[in-house]
Amino acid sequence: MKKAALHNLGCKVNAYETEAMQQILENAGYEIVPFTEIADVYVINTCSVTNMADRKSRQMFHRAKKMNPDAIVVGAGCYVQTKEAQAILDESIDIVIGNNQKHELVTLLNEYEKEHAKQAQIVDINHEKQEYEELHLKKTAEHTRAFIKVQDGCNQFCSYCIIPFARGRVRSRKMEDVLNEIAGLAESGYKEVVLTGIHLSSYGVDTGETLLSLIEHVHEIEGIERIRLGSLEPRIVTEDFAKRLSELTKICPHFHLSLQSGCDSVLKRMNRRYDTAEYEMGCDLLRKYFDHPAITTDVIVGFPGETEDEFKITEEYLKKIHFYEMHIFKYSVREGTKAAVMPDQVQEQIKTERSNILLALEKKMSEEFREYYVGKEKTALLEEKLVVDGKTYFTGYTKEYVKVAFETEKNRTNQFVTGKIKGKLKDDIYLLVEF
Repeated sequence: MKKAALHNLGCKVNAYETEAMQQILENAGYEIVPFTEIADVYVINTCSVTNMADRKSRQMFHRAKKMNPDAIVVGAGCYVQTKEAQAILDESIDIVIGNNQKHELVTLLNEYEKEHAKQAQIVDINHEKQEYEELHLKKTAEHTRAFIKVQDGCNQFCSYCIIPFARGRVRSRKMEDVLNEIAGLAESGYKEVVLTGIHLSSYGVDTGETLLSLIEHVHEIEGIERIRLGSLEPRIVTEDFAKRLSELTKICPHFHLSLQSGCDSVLKRMNRRYDTAEYEMGCDLLRKYFDHPAITTDVIVGFPGETEDEFKITEEYLKKIHFYEMHIFKYSVREGTKAAVMPDQVQEQIKTERSNILLALEKKMSEEFREYYVGKEKTALLEEKLVVDGKTYFTGYTKEYVKVAFETEKNRTNQFVTGKIKGKLKDDIYLLVEF
Protein backbone atom coordinates (compact mmCIF):
# COMPACT_ATOMS: atom_id res chain seq x y z
CA MET A 1 0.00 0.00 0.00
CA LYS A 2 1.35 3.43 -0.94
CA LYS A 3 1.92 5.87 1.87
CA ALA A 4 0.96 9.54 1.85
CA ALA A 5 1.74 12.33 4.31
CA LEU A 6 0.10 15.75 4.45
CA HIS A 7 1.16 19.04 6.01
CA ASN A 8 -1.04 22.10 6.41
CA LEU A 9 0.07 25.72 6.53
CA GLY A 10 -2.21 28.65 7.25
CA CYS A 11 -5.85 29.14 8.10
CA LYS A 12 -8.75 26.93 9.19
CA VAL A 13 -10.04 26.84 5.60
CA ASN A 14 -6.71 25.31 4.59
CA ALA A 15 -6.99 22.84 7.46
CA TYR A 16 -10.42 21.75 6.23
CA GLU A 17 -9.13 21.32 2.68
CA THR A 18 -6.11 19.34 3.89
CA GLU A 19 -8.36 16.92 5.77
CA ALA A 20 -10.56 16.62 2.68
CA MET A 21 -7.52 15.78 0.53
CA GLN A 22 -6.49 13.20 3.12
CA GLN A 23 -9.86 11.52 2.78
CA ILE A 24 -9.56 11.61 -1.02
CA LEU A 25 -6.23 9.79 -0.70
CA GLU A 26 -7.64 7.29 1.80
CA ASN A 27 -10.51 6.53 -0.57
CA ALA A 28 -7.93 5.91 -3.31
CA GLY A 29 -6.19 3.31 -1.16
CA TYR A 30 -3.33 5.31 0.35
CA GLU A 31 -2.13 4.74 3.90
CA ILE A 32 -1.78 8.07 5.73
CA VAL A 33 1.38 8.48 7.81
CA PRO A 34 2.83 11.39 9.80
CA PHE A 35 4.69 13.98 7.75
CA THR A 36 7.92 13.15 9.56
CA GLU A 37 7.90 9.59 8.22
CA ILE A 38 9.06 8.24 4.86
CA ALA A 39 6.17 8.38 2.40
CA ASP A 40 5.55 7.84 -1.31
CA VAL A 41 3.60 11.11 -1.57
CA TYR A 42 3.94 14.35 0.39
CA VAL A 43 1.15 16.93 0.09
CA ILE A 44 1.83 20.44 1.37
CA ASN A 45 -1.21 22.72 1.44
CA THR A 46 0.43 26.13 1.33
CA CYS A 47 -0.24 29.62 2.66
CA SER A 48 0.66 32.97 1.11
CA VAL A 49 -0.76 35.51 3.54
CA THR A 50 2.74 36.90 4.27
CA ASN A 51 6.23 36.67 2.80
CA MET A 52 7.10 34.44 5.78
CA ALA A 53 4.27 32.08 4.82
CA ASP A 54 5.72 31.85 1.30
CA ARG A 55 9.12 31.02 2.75
CA LYS A 56 7.70 28.32 5.04
CA SER A 57 5.89 26.77 2.08
CA ARG A 58 9.12 26.52 0.08
CA GLN A 59 10.93 25.09 3.09
CA MET A 60 8.35 22.32 3.45
CA PHE A 61 8.74 21.32 -0.22
CA HIS A 62 12.48 21.00 0.21
CA ARG A 63 12.12 19.17 3.53
CA ALA A 64 9.80 16.59 1.96
CA LYS A 65 12.10 16.00 -1.00
CA LYS A 66 15.06 15.64 1.35
CA MET A 67 13.23 13.01 3.46
CA ASN A 68 12.57 10.91 0.37
CA PRO A 69 14.09 12.05 -2.95
CA ASP A 70 11.98 9.44 -4.77
CA ALA A 71 8.68 10.68 -3.33
CA ILE A 72 6.11 12.69 -5.26
CA VAL A 73 5.88 16.15 -3.69
CA VAL A 74 2.61 17.99 -4.20
CA GLY A 75 2.38 21.75 -3.70
CA ALA A 76 -1.22 22.90 -3.30
CA GLY A 77 -3.05 26.07 -2.36
CA CYS A 78 -2.35 29.76 -2.01
CA TYR A 79 1.43 29.93 -2.47
CA VAL A 80 1.45 28.00 -5.73
CA GLN A 81 -1.63 29.92 -6.89
CA THR A 82 0.06 33.31 -6.44
CA LYS A 83 3.58 32.15 -7.36
CA GLU A 84 2.73 29.82 -10.22
CA ALA A 85 5.90 30.44 -12.26
CA GLN A 86 8.20 29.92 -9.27
CA ALA A 87 6.36 26.75 -8.23
CA ILE A 88 6.58 25.23 -11.70
CA LEU A 89 10.33 25.96 -11.82
CA ASP A 90 10.94 24.61 -8.30
CA GLU A 91 12.55 21.19 -8.77
CA SER A 92 11.41 20.04 -5.33
CA ILE A 93 7.75 20.17 -6.45
CA ASP A 94 6.44 17.45 -8.76
CA ILE A 95 2.75 18.39 -8.87
CA VAL A 96 1.34 21.91 -8.60
CA ILE A 97 -2.35 22.27 -7.65
CA GLY A 98 -3.90 25.72 -7.34
CA ASN A 99 -6.99 26.69 -5.39
CA ASN A 100 -10.36 25.33 -6.47
CA GLN A 101 -8.56 22.32 -8.00
CA LYS A 102 -7.73 20.16 -4.99
CA HIS A 103 -10.33 17.58 -5.99
CA GLU A 104 -7.99 16.70 -8.91
CA LEU A 105 -5.30 15.36 -6.54
CA VAL A 106 -5.56 11.65 -7.33
CA THR A 107 -5.98 12.26 -11.07
CA LEU A 108 -2.78 14.31 -11.13
CA LEU A 109 -0.93 11.68 -9.09
CA ASN A 110 -1.94 9.02 -11.60
CA GLU A 111 -0.85 11.21 -14.51
CA TYR A 112 2.53 11.85 -12.90
CA GLU A 113 3.13 8.15 -12.35
CA LYS A 114 2.34 7.47 -16.03
CA GLU A 115 4.39 10.27 -17.55
CA HIS A 116 7.03 10.99 -14.86
CA ALA A 117 6.75 14.65 -15.78
CA LYS A 118 5.71 17.64 -13.70
CA GLN A 119 1.96 18.14 -13.53
CA ALA A 120 0.26 21.49 -12.98
CA GLN A 121 -3.41 22.31 -12.53
CA ILE A 122 -3.90 26.03 -11.90
CA VAL A 123 -6.84 28.07 -13.16
CA ASP A 124 -7.00 31.84 -13.59
CA ILE A 125 -8.97 32.24 -10.41
CA ASN A 126 -9.28 36.02 -10.72
CA HIS A 127 -10.52 36.35 -14.30
CA GLU A 128 -12.51 33.18 -14.87
CA LYS A 129 -15.80 32.61 -13.06
CA GLN A 130 -15.36 29.80 -10.56
CA GLU A 131 -17.91 27.52 -8.97
CA TYR A 132 -17.56 26.49 -5.35
CA GLU A 133 -15.24 23.48 -5.11
CA GLU A 134 -17.25 20.88 -3.24
CA LEU A 135 -15.12 18.88 -0.82
CA HIS A 136 -16.60 16.71 1.89
CA LEU A 137 -15.58 15.45 5.32
CA LYS A 138 -16.79 12.33 7.09
CA LYS A 139 -14.32 12.70 9.96
CA THR A 140 -11.71 15.13 11.26
CA ALA A 141 -8.52 14.92 13.30
CA GLU A 142 -10.41 16.08 16.39
CA HIS A 143 -12.81 13.72 18.11
CA THR A 144 -15.78 15.98 18.85
CA ARG A 145 -15.17 19.30 17.03
CA ALA A 146 -15.24 19.81 13.26
CA PHE A 147 -14.28 22.86 11.21
CA ILE A 148 -16.71 23.27 8.33
CA LYS A 149 -15.80 25.31 5.26
CA VAL A 150 -18.92 27.06 3.95
CA GLN A 151 -17.46 29.79 1.74
CA ASP A 152 -14.41 30.61 -0.39
CA GLY A 153 -12.99 33.76 -1.98
CA CYS A 154 -13.05 37.44 -1.04
CA ASN A 155 -14.32 40.61 -2.75
CA GLN A 156 -12.91 43.10 -0.22
CA PHE A 157 -9.42 43.83 -1.62
CA CYS A 158 -7.93 45.38 1.51
CA SER A 159 -4.84 47.26 0.41
CA TYR A 160 -2.46 45.04 2.40
CA CYS A 161 -3.93 41.63 1.53
CA ILE A 162 -2.96 39.14 -1.18
CA ILE A 163 -5.73 36.64 -0.40
CA PRO A 164 -8.33 37.87 -2.95
CA PHE A 165 -5.72 37.19 -5.63
CA ALA A 166 -5.03 33.73 -4.20
CA ARG A 167 -8.65 32.69 -3.64
CA GLY A 168 -10.66 34.58 -6.25
CA ARG A 169 -14.14 36.02 -5.82
CA VAL A 170 -16.74 34.98 -3.27
CA ARG A 171 -18.24 31.54 -3.78
CA SER A 172 -20.75 30.15 -1.29
CA ARG A 173 -21.36 26.49 -0.62
CA LYS A 174 -24.88 25.22 -1.12
CA MET A 175 -26.69 25.25 2.21
CA GLU A 176 -28.00 21.74 1.58
CA ASP A 177 -24.43 20.44 1.20
CA VAL A 178 -23.30 22.16 4.41
CA LEU A 179 -26.22 20.75 6.39
CA ASN A 180 -25.78 17.24 4.98
CA GLU A 181 -22.09 17.23 5.90
CA ILE A 182 -22.76 18.45 9.45
CA ALA A 183 -25.62 15.97 9.91
CA GLY A 184 -23.29 13.14 8.87
CA LEU A 185 -20.63 14.30 11.31
CA ALA A 186 -23.23 14.56 14.07
CA GLU A 187 -24.27 10.97 13.44
CA SER A 188 -20.60 10.01 13.85
CA GLY A 189 -20.48 11.63 17.28
CA TYR A 190 -19.26 15.15 16.57
CA LYS A 191 -20.81 17.60 19.02
CA GLU A 192 -19.34 20.94 17.94
CA VAL A 193 -18.93 22.68 14.58
CA VAL A 194 -16.97 25.79 13.67
CA LEU A 195 -18.28 27.54 10.56
CA THR A 196 -15.41 29.03 8.61
CA GLY A 197 -14.56 30.62 5.27
CA ILE A 198 -12.12 32.99 3.62
CA HIS A 199 -14.59 35.84 4.18
CA LEU A 200 -17.32 34.18 6.25
CA SER A 201 -19.54 37.26 6.44
CA SER A 202 -19.96 37.14 2.65
CA TYR A 203 -21.67 33.75 2.79
CA GLY A 204 -24.70 33.83 0.51
CA VAL A 205 -24.07 37.10 -1.35
CA ASP A 206 -23.86 35.06 -4.56
CA THR A 207 -26.72 32.67 -3.82
CA GLY A 208 -29.34 34.75 -2.02
CA GLU A 209 -28.76 33.00 1.31
CA THR A 210 -27.43 34.61 4.48
CA LEU A 211 -24.96 33.50 7.10
CA LEU A 212 -27.57 33.97 9.81
CA SER A 213 -30.02 31.70 8.01
CA LEU A 214 -27.30 29.05 7.66
CA ILE A 215 -26.51 29.24 11.38
CA GLU A 216 -30.19 28.89 12.28
CA HIS A 217 -30.47 25.76 10.12
CA VAL A 218 -27.31 24.26 11.63
CA HIS A 219 -28.84 24.92 15.06
CA GLU A 220 -31.66 22.52 14.21
CA ILE A 221 -29.38 19.55 13.50
CA GLU A 222 -29.80 16.85 16.12
CA GLY A 223 -26.61 15.90 17.91
CA ILE A 224 -24.84 19.23 17.41
CA GLU A 225 -24.53 20.91 20.80
CA ARG A 226 -22.22 23.86 20.13
CA ILE A 227 -21.78 26.21 17.18
CA ARG A 228 -18.80 28.51 16.82
CA LEU A 229 -18.14 31.11 14.14
CA GLY A 230 -14.96 32.04 12.34
CA SER A 231 -13.81 35.62 11.83
CA LEU A 232 -16.62 38.10 11.12
CA GLU A 233 -16.71 41.54 9.55
CA PRO A 234 -18.11 44.05 12.08
CA ARG A 235 -20.79 45.37 9.70
CA ILE A 236 -22.59 42.02 9.75
CA VAL A 237 -23.50 42.61 13.42
CA THR A 238 -26.83 44.40 13.15
CA GLU A 239 -29.55 44.55 15.81
CA ASP A 240 -31.41 41.73 14.07
CA PHE A 241 -28.26 39.60 13.68
CA ALA A 242 -27.25 39.91 17.35
CA LYS A 243 -30.79 39.38 18.66
CA ARG A 244 -31.53 36.29 16.57
CA LEU A 245 -28.12 34.83 17.30
CA SER A 246 -28.65 35.28 21.05
CA GLU A 247 -31.84 33.22 20.81
CA LEU A 248 -29.85 30.19 19.61
CA THR A 249 -28.81 28.25 22.70
CA LYS A 250 -26.07 26.31 20.90
CA ILE A 251 -24.09 29.43 19.95
CA CYS A 252 -20.84 29.87 21.87
CA PRO A 253 -20.53 33.62 22.54
CA HIS A 254 -16.97 34.02 21.30
CA PHE A 255 -16.89 36.51 18.43
CA HIS A 256 -13.82 37.40 16.43
CA LEU A 257 -14.45 40.77 14.82
CA SER A 258 -11.58 41.81 12.60
CA LEU A 259 -10.50 45.42 13.34
CA GLN A 260 -6.90 45.97 12.05
CA SER A 261 -6.73 49.59 13.28
CA GLY A 262 -8.54 51.79 15.78
CA CYS A 263 -7.88 54.92 13.70
CA ASP A 264 -10.25 55.92 10.89
CA SER A 265 -7.55 57.46 8.69
CA VAL A 266 -5.55 54.22 8.79
CA LEU A 267 -8.67 52.13 8.13
CA LYS A 268 -9.32 54.25 5.05
CA ARG A 269 -5.80 53.63 3.70
CA MET A 270 -6.29 49.93 4.41
CA ASN A 271 -9.50 50.02 2.33
CA ARG A 272 -11.51 48.54 5.17
CA ARG A 273 -15.26 48.95 4.63
CA TYR A 274 -16.18 50.37 8.07
CA ASP A 275 -15.08 53.02 10.54
CA THR A 276 -14.45 52.83 14.28
CA ALA A 277 -17.97 54.04 15.12
CA GLU A 278 -19.53 51.17 13.16
CA TYR A 279 -17.13 48.70 14.76
CA GLU A 280 -17.98 49.93 18.26
CA MET A 281 -21.68 49.64 17.47
CA GLY A 282 -21.21 45.97 16.57
CA CYS A 283 -19.44 45.29 19.88
CA ASP A 284 -22.15 47.15 21.80
CA LEU A 285 -24.87 45.05 20.15
CA LEU A 286 -23.12 41.79 21.03
CA ARG A 287 -22.75 42.94 24.62
CA LYS A 288 -26.40 43.98 24.67
CA TYR A 289 -27.66 40.53 23.73
CA PHE A 290 -24.97 38.29 25.27
CA ASP A 291 -23.81 38.25 28.87
CA HIS A 292 -20.13 39.22 28.82
CA PRO A 293 -19.24 37.76 25.38
CA ALA A 294 -15.61 37.04 24.51
CA ILE A 295 -14.81 39.50 21.71
CA THR A 296 -11.44 39.03 20.03
CA THR A 297 -9.76 40.86 17.18
CA ASP A 298 -6.71 41.38 14.94
CA VAL A 299 -4.63 44.57 14.91
CA ILE A 300 -1.88 45.57 12.48
CA VAL A 301 0.76 48.02 13.70
CA GLY A 302 3.12 50.00 11.48
CA PHE A 303 0.87 50.18 8.43
CA PRO A 304 2.38 52.52 5.81
CA GLY A 305 2.04 56.12 6.90
CA GLU A 306 0.93 55.28 10.46
CA THR A 307 2.03 58.25 12.55
CA GLU A 308 2.65 58.30 16.27
CA ASP A 309 -0.63 60.16 16.75
CA GLU A 310 -2.54 57.56 14.69
CA PHE A 311 -1.00 54.77 16.75
CA LYS A 312 -2.00 56.52 20.00
CA ILE A 313 -5.56 56.84 18.69
CA THR A 314 -5.59 53.08 18.05
CA GLU A 315 -4.19 52.33 21.51
CA GLU A 316 -6.88 54.41 23.25
CA TYR A 317 -9.60 52.88 21.08
CA LEU A 318 -8.51 49.36 22.03
CA LYS A 319 -8.67 50.31 25.70
CA LYS A 320 -12.17 51.65 25.16
CA ILE A 321 -13.50 48.52 23.44
CA HIS A 322 -11.65 46.24 25.91
CA PHE A 323 -11.22 42.94 24.10
CA TYR A 324 -10.91 39.51 25.61
CA GLU A 325 -7.97 38.77 23.34
CA MET A 326 -6.08 40.56 20.55
CA HIS A 327 -3.78 39.16 17.88
CA ILE A 328 -1.12 41.79 17.16
CA PHE A 329 0.72 41.77 13.84
CA LYS A 330 3.52 43.96 12.56
CA TYR A 331 2.73 45.13 9.03
CA SER A 332 4.58 43.04 6.48
CA VAL A 333 5.10 44.28 2.92
CA ARG A 334 3.24 41.95 0.56
CA GLU A 335 4.35 42.10 -3.06
CA GLY A 336 1.41 42.62 -5.41
CA THR A 337 -0.71 44.69 -3.01
CA LYS A 338 -1.36 48.45 -3.07
CA ALA A 339 0.11 48.91 0.39
CA ALA A 340 3.46 47.53 -0.77
CA VAL A 341 4.08 50.64 -2.89
CA MET A 342 2.59 53.19 -0.51
CA PRO A 343 4.90 55.97 0.68
CA ASP A 344 6.09 56.42 4.27
CA GLN A 345 6.79 52.78 5.08
CA VAL A 346 7.30 52.48 8.85
CA GLN A 347 10.69 51.41 10.18
CA GLU A 348 10.91 47.91 11.64
CA GLN A 349 12.12 49.18 15.01
CA ILE A 350 9.05 51.39 15.35
CA LYS A 351 6.77 48.48 14.41
CA THR A 352 8.37 46.37 17.13
CA GLU A 353 7.97 49.12 19.75
CA ARG A 354 4.30 49.59 18.90
CA SER A 355 3.71 45.84 18.83
CA ASN A 356 5.20 45.46 22.30
CA ILE A 357 2.96 48.21 23.66
CA LEU A 358 -0.18 46.49 22.34
CA LEU A 359 0.96 43.05 23.43
CA ALA A 360 1.27 44.36 27.00
CA LEU A 361 -2.20 45.89 26.70
CA GLU A 362 -3.57 42.61 25.36
CA LYS A 363 -2.16 40.69 28.31
CA LYS A 364 -3.71 43.11 30.78
CA MET A 365 -7.17 43.01 29.17
CA SER A 366 -7.11 39.23 28.82
CA GLU A 367 -6.20 38.78 32.48
CA GLU A 368 -9.04 41.09 33.52
CA PHE A 369 -11.48 39.06 31.45
CA ARG A 370 -10.28 35.76 32.93
CA GLU A 371 -10.47 37.14 36.46
CA TYR A 372 -14.14 37.86 35.87
CA TYR A 373 -14.82 34.20 35.21
CA VAL A 374 -12.40 32.70 37.70
CA GLY A 375 -14.35 34.80 40.19
CA LYS A 376 -17.33 32.66 39.20
CA GLU A 377 -15.53 29.52 40.41
CA LYS A 378 -18.58 28.16 42.19
CA THR A 379 -20.74 28.37 39.06
CA ALA A 380 -17.97 26.96 36.89
CA LEU A 381 -17.56 23.78 38.91
CA LEU A 382 -20.84 22.06 38.40
CA GLU A 383 -20.07 18.37 38.10
CA GLU A 384 -18.57 15.58 40.20
CA LYS A 385 -15.22 15.69 41.95
CA LEU A 386 -12.55 13.23 40.80
CA VAL A 387 -9.42 12.14 42.64
CA VAL A 388 -6.59 10.93 40.41
CA ASP A 389 -3.12 10.14 41.81
CA GLY A 390 -3.94 12.13 44.92
CA LYS A 391 -4.97 15.24 43.01
CA THR A 392 -8.46 16.69 42.99
CA TYR A 393 -10.17 17.45 39.68
CA PHE A 394 -13.56 18.84 38.74
CA THR A 395 -15.59 18.75 35.55
CA GLY A 396 -17.87 21.57 34.63
CA TYR A 397 -18.58 24.64 32.57
CA THR A 398 -20.10 28.09 32.81
CA LYS A 399 -23.45 28.60 31.16
CA GLU A 400 -21.90 31.28 28.92
CA TYR A 401 -19.54 28.75 27.25
CA VAL A 402 -16.81 31.39 27.28
CA LYS A 403 -13.17 30.38 27.05
CA VAL A 404 -11.17 30.73 30.24
CA ALA A 405 -7.40 30.59 30.08
CA PHE A 406 -5.33 29.01 32.84
CA GLU A 407 -1.63 29.01 33.57
CA THR A 408 -0.05 25.55 33.62
CA GLU A 409 3.47 24.53 34.46
CA LYS A 410 4.52 24.00 30.86
CA ASN A 411 2.41 26.28 28.73
CA ARG A 412 -0.36 28.81 28.53
CA THR A 413 -3.31 28.21 26.28
CA ASN A 414 -6.64 29.81 25.51
CA GLN A 415 -8.06 26.82 23.67
CA PHE A 416 -10.38 24.19 25.05
CA VAL A 417 -9.44 20.58 24.34
CA THR A 418 -12.19 18.11 25.08
CA GLY A 419 -11.49 16.01 28.14
CA LYS A 420 -8.07 17.50 28.79
CA ILE A 421 -7.00 19.11 32.07
CA LYS A 422 -6.33 22.77 31.37
CA GLY A 423 -4.79 23.92 34.64
CA LYS A 424 -5.29 25.11 38.17
CA LEU A 425 -7.94 27.34 39.63
CA LYS A 426 -6.05 27.31 42.91
CA ASP A 427 -3.59 25.12 44.77
CA ASP A 428 -5.50 21.84 44.82
CA ILE A 429 -8.39 22.44 42.45
CA TYR A 430 -8.13 21.70 38.75
CA LEU A 431 -10.62 22.13 35.94
CA LEU A 432 -11.31 19.32 33.49
CA VAL A 433 -12.97 21.05 30.57
CA GLU A 434 -15.68 19.20 28.65
CA PHE A 435 -16.61 21.81 26.08
